[in-house]
Parts: sequence; C-alpha cells; structure tokens
Amino acid sequence: MKHITLGSLLFASALLFSLASQAQNPVNWTEKQLIEPATLAQTINSKKDVPLILSVGPGASIPQSVEIGTTNTPEGIDKLKAHLKQVKKDQPIVIYCGCCPFEHCPNVRPAIEVLKAMQFTNYRLLNLPHNIKKDWIDKGYPVISNQ
Repeated sequence: MKHITLGSLLFASALLFSLASQAQNPVNWTEKQLIEPATLAQTINSKKDVPLILSVGPGASIPQSVEIGTTNTPEGIDKLKAHLKQVKKDQPIVIYCGCCPFEHCPNVRPAIEVLKAMQFTNYRLLNLPHNIKKDWIDKGYPVISNQ
C-alpha cells in the first residue's frame, strides 16, 4: 500500500482548486461597466438617448431590446457578431441575459468577449445579479408584452 505524502496531497489540492476556479469563469467586466436596472428603465421610459439593448439570453424581456439569443454556442456568437458588424464602435450598447445569477450565467461572458474582440468602446452590462425576474420584472420596470 502506498503512502500519500503531504507534498502529493498539497499538489492534488492545488490542482483541484485551480480547476474549480477556472470553472467559475472570472468576471470580464468592471464595476464601472455595470448599469443599474433603474437607470436603464428610466432611459427607456424617457425615450431619450436609448442605447442599443441586446438580449444575449434565452429571451428578450426589455422593450427596445434586440433578441440575439444565447451566446454560449458558436451559433449564438456568430449571430451576435453579425448584428454588431453594422454598429459603430462607439455606439452605446447595453447587454443583458438574466437567466440566472452572474456567477452561473453562460451568456454574458462570451458576449463581452465578442465586444472586446471587436473593439467596441461604449458597452455596459445590465446589473442583474440574480435574474431578470427578481432584478427587473418584480421591480415593475418596463417589459415587452406578449399580446
């Protein structure tokens, strides 16, 4: 029977910690790039200087948003890139998903990577730390009616 040394145990622990950290997908936006729901709702309601609003999740809920769809697949990324080809690099853009808490969201990070790679300079992420229902709909902000 082999003995497990402290060194091999520490190495295995470090390896597991490293893999778990990578699985959490580090945040690729800054606090300054977050836009609060109340701010975007007020802008939409005022109908003045409304940014390009892109839904990169499973469905568009916010008025005036363009439904790109999920960006956690190559097809979704291609759809986002195709839409952005017609947009000026300094155009104000807000992206949102809202499917789940940010730490689990499979869509916002890839969308932000596309914006960075395509050299957009004026994009924000809608601050929906929980989900679209809790952070937008339940607060009475405007939603797209399905009628």
